[in-house]
Amino acid sequence: MARKRINLTSKHKSPSGGLNEAGRRFARSQGSNLKRPIKSGDSPRRASFLARMGASRGPDYKDGKPTRKLLALRKWGASSSADARAKAKKISERNKKKEKKA
Repeated sequence: MARKRINLTSKHKSPSGGLNEAGRRFARSQGSNLKRPIKSGDSPRRASFLARMGASRGPDYKDGKPTRKLLALRKWGASSSADARAKAKKISERNKKKEKKA
């Protein structure tokens, strides 16, 4: 399946990272189904996002300021790319233990 390209402007982006409600509405009008960030808990969606973004290339800081990547990770409860990878691994391990018990 081809990846959709959505052209977002600054009015769709939250200054503190990620998309604002207008950005999610715009993405929905383009055929995407984006949901709000999950800041805590053991959601598989959160683990997946943290693993993907934590492993993505690019710096956490540019010119002494946090990049959009780091701002998005903070919205999901991680303080850095390394922290995101570590949290994703721990969340996945806890979820696997829960599956075994059930």
